[in-house]
Amino acid sequence: MPVEINPALVRHIAELARLELDDQLIQRLASDLAEILAYVERLDELDTESVQPMAHALDLTDVFADDVPGPCLERQEALANAPKKDGEFFLVPAVL
Repeated sequence: MPVEINPALVRHIAELARLELDDQLIQRLASDLAEILAYVERLDELDTESVQPMAHALDLTDVFADDVPGPCLERQEALANAPKKDGEFFLVPAVL
């Protein structure tokens, strides 16, 4: 059952995302989202039974360089530009 994308739904989503959108942008987004969902529905019609699941669209393997340990900064050099420090540590606000 397809979901109807209307301006009220876009306003609701924008509110949840804490976004302030003007009416013109809301209309455009409603239209764009409806087109995107229609395209996804078309993709659902494809027979993918014989397609192997994949994590990436391209056949790439390990494109990242190996992690190689390198020289470390001295403690005082690392703390040199810290806005707040306590001798040997960075001071940061508590995150609760």
